Amino acid sequence: MEKVLSMYAAVKRVLDVVFALTCLIVLSPIFAVISIAIVLDSGLPVLFKQRRIGINKTAFQILKFRTMYMDTPEDTPTHQLKNPEQYITRVGRFLRRTSLDELPQILNILAGDMSFVGPRPALWNQDDLIAERDKYGANQVRPGLTGWAQINGRDKLPIEVKARLDGEYVRRMGFWMDVKCMLGTVLTVITTDGVVEGGTGAGSERSNEGGPSPCEESSHYWEGQLHRRQCCAVARQVPR
Repeated sequence: MEKVLSMYAAVKRVLDVVFALTCLIVLSPIFAVISIAIVLDSGLPVLFKQRRIGINKTAFQILKFRTMYMDTPEDTPTHQLKNPEQYITRVGRFLRRTSLDELPQILNILAGDMSFVGPRPALWNQDDLIAERDKYGANQVRPGLTGWAQINGRDKLPIEVKARLDGEYVRRMGFWMDVKCMLGTVLTVITTDGVVEGGTGAGSERSNEGGPSPCEESSHYWEGQLHRRQCCAVARQVPR
């Protein structure tokens, strides 16, 4: 199995490079329009760099279209900012909602830091997410522009469930799994399903005294969904 996965990883890298070069050519007009819109809305720079964790927990600089003002606190997840909406530009709201801010990561893919499909790269200081992914071997593959967790809840997912879904991707990694993730991403972007501004599933304040927080409710829901998926997978393997 490890040999098969290693062979697919090599094939996947070739496919990543070919697809990334094609995307850069085809999407170059969109890159230009977005760049102009950002400059007109909030000035330079157009791109935003941030330290992220890649394969085998090595650090790299991820690229995104800038969606926040320059005075935003650095290396702080959006959900940890007090009133994050005040830091997001007008163009940035649209880019985040449609995930177009992620397009510059095609350059990260060409550089070998990322793949089109894989666990989303964690911030260097997201120790809880990194530790959870260690349990499932999800830090041992290239992070992706999109992934299995992104089409199964996106920003709504608690960290424990997100890491478990990342581990599920690693176990099932293959060509058809990647195709499924890519097609699911298109649907998710079109419907903006799972998008919660500033949400990463990392936690939230209690909605009312004595009641469960939105994150706790979400955690119970996704744990149940994951349990049902695992039961269905076992049932399919039982000979009839």
